[in-house]
Parts: sequence; structure tokens; C-alpha cells
Amino acid sequence: MIFVTVGTPIHDFSRLVKGIDDLVTSKKIKEKVIVQLGYTKYIPKNCEWFRFAKPGKIEKLCKKCRIYISHGGIGSLMMPLEYKKPVIAVPRLKDFGEHVDNHQLQIVKELEKQGKIIAVYDINKLEAAIRNAGKMKIKYKKRQSRIIGIIEKFLEDCQK
Repeated sequence: MIFVTVGTPIHDFSRLVKGIDDLVTSKKIKEKVIVQLGYTKYIPKNCEWFRFAKPGKIEKLCKKCRIYISHGGIGSLMMPLEYKKPVIAVPRLKDFGEHVDNHQLQIVKELEKQGKIIAVYDINKLEAAIRNAGKMKIKYKKRQSRIIGIIEKFLEDCQK
């Protein structure tokens, strides 16, 4: 199963949703696709979809999916990496009216440079990205925050 999330920004992200739906319609994607639409205007004809869900549902879909496709929001990109899922990120772009600026482009470029995700800047390259996602080696190790490490060490020392 492929899970697609556009997050919760109030801007439309039909470019991604229609791109996925077109691949399903043309049978270039043959597996089940579930899409979280948010405020997107385009309604997929060949994918299961919902607008919003509690984080628990998103996490269940993330754990269950074979490939996770997301907008470029950092919050949406971290969870699948923690679960070692191949991530395809399509940044929302200001030029398409998908966000107020291009900060997602910066996030996606950095994570792509680190080898953590497959970036798609041109929606016509989405099919190739999906083909390549299955071969992807996940390069992600969750870092513990320094403050948590300090607190844990303090507690260990208190128990001695």
C-alpha cells in the first residue's frame, strides 16, 4: 500500500493528488493507494481518501505502507523515516499557490542531499520515484535530544 499525505496547510495541493490518481488510473500504480487530502480541491477517482485524521490513524497508515509520499513539511517527513519507510517528498511550491513561501523546497533539498528521501520537483517524475523507492536504503537514525540525555544521566546518577 502507498500512503500519500498533503498535511494540513490550507492551500490546495491538487498537483500531487492528481499526479498520484493519474498513475493509478493508467495502471502504472497497481497497489492500493490511500490519500490524506486536507484542503485539496481535487478528489481522486481511483484512490481511497480522507481529508483529516488524528495522528494515531496517520501513524498506523505509515507503519502499514510500503511507500510514504508526502509534502515537504518536516513534521510529515520525520515519522516515516523513524519507521524506516521509503519516503518520496514533493515540496509545496509558492509558484503553484501551494504555500506562502518555498521553505518546503529547502527542507526537501537538504534531506535529499543527506540521502534520507527521494525528492520529486517535477510531478512527471513521480512514477520513476515510486519505482526507485523500493530499492532505497533508509539512512536515518533518530537522534536523542541533548536535554533528554542529560536528564537520563542525572536520574541514573541519582539511583546510584
